[in-house]
Amino acid sequence: METAESRLKRLGMRSWRRGTKEMDLILGPWSDAHLAGLDAPTLALFEVLLAENDQDLLPWVLGHVPPPPALADLIAEIGQFARNRLQPGR
Repeated sequence: METAESRLKRLGMRSWRRGTKEMDLILGPWSDAHLAGLDAPTLALFEVLLAENDQDLLPWVLGHVPPPPALADLIAEIGQFARNRLQPGR
């Protein structure tokens, strides 16, 4: 059985090693900042999100295509975090 610590490490690694650099740079920093503080349902939802293809995730995060309703709030949070982090002067 996977320990909580191992799960967080695995999810963090999957956040940074997506397959596309764009998603690495979006999900990696978000996971570094938020993963340890997620409650169990949100952590499970993030794991579902990580199972999605980057080609689907990027347009969802950028707001070009609506995400699935179950992921919409988490995608919005991740997108806002990325926009805030990447704004000039921050």
